[in-house]
Amino acid sequence: MKNQIKVLLLASASSAHTIKWGNGLLGAGCDVTIFSLNSSFDMDQYSKGIRIESINIPSNVLSAKFGSIEKLVYIKALPKLKRLLAQIQPNILHAHYASSYGLLAAFAGFHPLIVSVWGGDIFTFPNKSFLNKNLINYLLKKTDRILSTSHFMAAEIEKYTSKKILVTPFGIDTEKFKPKIDQSLFDAGDIVIGTVKGLEQPYGIEYLLQAFKLIYEKYPNLPMKLLIVGGGSLELKLKKLAKELNIDKVTTFTGYIEYKNIEQYHNMLDIYLALSVMDDESFGVAILEAGACEKPVIVSDIGGLPEVVEHNYTGIVVPPRDSVQASKAIERLLFNKEERIKMGKSSRIRILEKYDFKRNLEDMVNVYSDVLLDRK
Repeated sequence: MKNQIKVLLLASASSAHTIKWGNGLLGAGCDVTIFSLNSSFDMDQYSKGIRIESINIPSNVLSAKFGSIEKLVYIKALPKLKRLLAQIQPNILHAHYASSYGLLAAFAGFHPLIVSVWGGDIFTFPNKSFLNKNLINYLLKKTDRILSTSHFMAAEIEKYTSKKILVTPFGIDTEKFKPKIDQSLFDAGDIVIGTVKGLEQPYGIEYLLQAFKLIYEKYPNLPMKLLIVGGGSLELKLKKLAKELNIDKVTTFTGYIEYKNIEQYHNMLDIYLALSVMDDESFGVAILEAGACEKPVIVSDIGGLPEVVEHNYTGIVVPPRDSVQASKAIERLLFNKEERIKMGKSSRIRILEKYDFKRNLEDMVNVYSDVLLDRK
């Protein structure tokens, strides 16, 4: 293909976001190679024509929870990355996640370099130590473009650089995530409230359980059900809490669900909640997925979540760590089916306008083209 852009993505090959960007860029006419610091991934999820090179670095070292000394293990990956750069001679090197792949890309010294910041890599990593902050400063100086999924996170990145930050959302496939009737775990008359999220501390699942308890206790004769979709380290603890709250008989924990099946569970819900407690919650992809399925959403007023939910139009924004206010929002939607439906439809319209992956993909290809024009 004439003027085909050759892109080398530095990103985890097991990430759903990497799979989406890789396949999308290939479909947009780019030549795509992925360099991954972990070798555990499903090649069948990638389109034919994508090349993946990997090296196995322990996942705990990749985490932003760890400091700068652990990051020195990236030196192990540098020779292979440099050989790959020399071999394929990409037009663009695009690293996803600043404190891991971004640093590796900076060490490689290749240009043009684009870095996508994800969240913990800018909210957590630089604050761990003075050295970590210097590493982020070093990386951002080396980049030709800095990308953020939200305006909220862009403001955080600006603490470390005077360069312009481009907001490029991680949109969703609105053909995959759309309202449809699938086989359900519930009866037709049930009102299903729940979430699709990892069962980890930052996501505040306990507040959802507590909020549901308040509503269930207040209206015991309503056919309400609670659906918790996802796995994680808190699964047993949350199941125990559901039992203590006396809601275990109307609560379904699915455990881990493969991403390819997630939209089925979004469509089982009548009301979606994301009650995150993370001050650095940068973006809400699962919230967009629920909204694209025409579900009204209730989210915490924290981080970048209010950016993807328009209060009283596509959903309701409530204070974080407040199960009482969350229960009042549930109650409002529970007894106003017309508003529920209207919010759900408004949510899908807004997502089609701002967060459809096809649009976001076009924007990304335009970023690549602009960078290459600047290099001429």
